[in-house]
Amino acid sequence: MTYAGSTSERAPLPETLATPPRGRVLILAPHPDDDVIGCGGTLKKHAAQGDPVHVVVAFDGRRGDPSERFDPAEYVERRRREARAAAAHLGLGDYEFWDNPEGHEPAPSQLLEGARAVAACIERFRPDLVYAPWVGEQHIDHHSLGRAVRLAVSLTGTRAEAWGYEVWTPLVPTRIIDITDVFEAKRAALLEHTSQTGEIAGMEHKALAITAQRAMYLAPEARHGEGFAPLGAPDPGDAQLLDHDARA
Repeated sequence: MTYAGSTSERAPLPETLATPPRGRVLILAPHPDDDVIGCGGTLKKHAAQGDPVHVVVAFDGRRGDPSERFDPAEYVERRRREARAAAAHLGLGDYEFWDNPEGHEPAPSQLLEGARAVAACIERFRPDLVYAPWVGEQHIDHHSLGRAVRLAVSLTGTRAEAWGYEVWTPLVPTRIIDITDVFEAKRAALLEHTSQTGEIAGMEHKALAITAQRAMYLAPEARHGEGFAPLGAPDPGDAQLLDHDARA
């Protein structure tokens, strides 16, 4: 039997790091708690080594209570409080909440508007590293934010490294950071998001399980890692938005 596949389909061996690169860090999170799930351990390590970390939460999170357990008028502020309580476990404190409405595919004009907002944040904060959800995320808000951040990176021409992280949809990592020594802080941070852990059965186990698999690439004694891949350039359709905007 002749194998018809190609060796180019083989996943790359990821770079493994005990600590993240030093520098100013900007992280874009779709909702409160996604920063913790996606790269909370890495952010904890950034903070521990003295790196300034600025967290932007892009969407308001209103749809995170489908069981209607909480007062809708107070729910968004509740999720903000949970984010700040979680941040204390990670050594973070610099949060910005944009309160965009969630749960829909953005029109091209909305995507471009979002990209401009991210670009303004990049120009204001001047990060060395940008973290955002990778665009392969199935959740529409995660996917849309990843697209907007890719556009913003292209729009600004920043030299910052732009890395995609995983929340609900696994990526093929090209970098894995060992978070074994800070995993319990990540777990404690996630548990502060009681509006979500009470809504999604087994959320703690489901959200954190992938960190154990990522340790497969680390030293034998490692137990947890976080995976990243380059955020990449905008796809041709999204890039046309920038071309059109430049001509307008």
